Amino acid sequence: MPKMKTNSSAKKRFTITGSGKIKRKHAFKSHILTKKTTKQKRNLTYAGLVHKSDESNVKLLLNMK
Repeated sequence: MPKMKTNSSAKKRFTITGSGKIKRKHAFKSHILTKKTTKQKRNLTYAGLVHKSDESNVKLLLNMK
């Protein structure tokens, strides 16, 4: 059997925390920022966590499951 490969795009986008949760960045912060409020742009700066319903799919992409 060949080795299982991790998804290259997923390994660049997600990191695992010490407690096993999956950290991610927010979308919509790259361009067309003039129509977004300062509060909205500030809140998009901080990292978020992957929702529990999506965790299993991300773990499959990262070969953790």
